[in-house]
Amino acid sequence: MHFVSTSEPHCSSSRNANRRSQRGDGKLKAIVFTLIFILGIYVAYKLVPPYVSEYQLQDKMEELARFGIVNRYSDEQVRENVYKEVQDLNLPIKREDIKVTVTQATCRISVDYTVPVDLLFYSTELHFSPSSENKSLM
Repeated sequence: MHFVSTSEPHCSSSRNANRRSQRGDGKLKAIVFTLIFILGIYVAYKLVPPYVSEYQLQDKMEELARFGIVNRYSDEQVRENVYKEVQDLNLPIKREDIKVTVTQATCRISVDYTVPVDLLFYSTELHFSPSSENKSLM
């Protein structure tokens, strides 16, 4: 004897419909994840370079403060050296914004500046205040 169930075709078509909807959910999740990932890369592309430039400027200012003391540079000489580095880094800093104080015992350099960042959906300004001070050993 051979029995044929009438509920099997209905059950398998229900499973196939369920599988189709699950496959669509997977595609939607992949698209959303990809869009979020691309958006994250874009935001990093816009936000990371100003921070890297600030780090490089800070490092160069510390180096110039050391050389300013050792070589007995004047305020203007140190300011000019910092300004050259600012131009190399393409930072929005004017020569007047660079504050330099050189004495017999110390060399202080400070700068305050903002970098505008324009994202597709949001604009902001990043504020940086790198500074450096070096004291003479003598």
